[in-house]
Amino acid sequence: MSRALTGKTALVAGGTRGAGRGIAAELGAAGATVYVTGRSTRSQRSEMDRPETIEDTADLVTAAGGEGIAVRVDHLVPDEVAALVRRIDEERGRLDVLVNDIWGSDHLFQFGQRLWEQPLDDGLRMFRLALDTHAITSHHALPLLIREPGGLVVEMTDGTAEYNAKYRKECGYFYDIVKTAVIRMALAQSEEIASYGATAVALTPGWLRSEAMLEHFGVTEATWRDGAAKDPHFAMAESPAFVGRAVAALAADPDRHRWNGQSLSSAGLSRVYGFTDIDGSRPDMWRYIAEVVDAGRPADVTGYR
Repeated sequence: MSRALTGKTALVAGGTRGAGRGIAAELGAAGATVYVTGRSTRSQRSEMDRPETIEDTADLVTAAGGEGIAVRVDHLVPDEVAALVRRIDEERGRLDVLVNDIWGSDHLFQFGQRLWEQPLDDGLRMFRLALDTHAITSHHALPLLIREPGGLVVEMTDGTAEYNAKYRKECGYFYDIVKTAVIRMALAQSEEIASYGATAVALTPGWLRSEAMLEHFGVTEATWRDGAAKDPHFAMAESPAFVGRAVAALAADPDRHRWNGQSLSSAGLSRVYGFTDIDGSRPDMWRYIAEVVDAGRPADVTGYR
């Protein structure tokens, strides 16, 4: 797939860190021009107050072999999103890949809290940050994406449609609704853009080794396996590059429309396209959760990565 996306233009909305950063970098490695958007810049942090920036991500895209372009955008502000799409049109004249990975809500949900125990303002803010932003971005970006056949929309979520069919009570009401609704957003878009030769899917990573997750476990990407001492199941964690390679593989597949409307996972796509995580493995976290974690079995990654 080397350089398979040369000449293609992608927008990774919410590309500051985590999965968005991994996706942007891997699209760059495949030769794409990638517009990286978010609210955290080298001069101003978002409400998440983390050090990662869109400029850092854009630099990773360029270093990987693509062209990274950082644009500060608050995806809750329609005028800012509209201006972004106009800029992409003026500079590139096309949009081939739209990745909706806007989230920004790590600080807004609490594990194990029931609806009435969670701060209502935080829950409603999560709806705004994780759902409204996706709708606003697609509203403005889709007319450019469907201008030429072959466009791809990737709605990033947490969990497959099958797994999220049951209530994820450990994450709580607001989180459960958001991550399930995004899957429905992908389905809705798939119906509306199919006649234009475009494809929309929902995609989930497994247990992502995001910057915040590594900090939580007190490890680095180089020492991440040490995190299993705190939670043995962390041995199944995957790097952001794994889901990034999933998006790059989808974007490079001329037959990508076969996936239209589906809920996909990084592990599932790795089996089809043959890519691996950076350690050469293919961690299948969602099968592991169902067969090991939810089944109450002791942690054992044998046969799962």
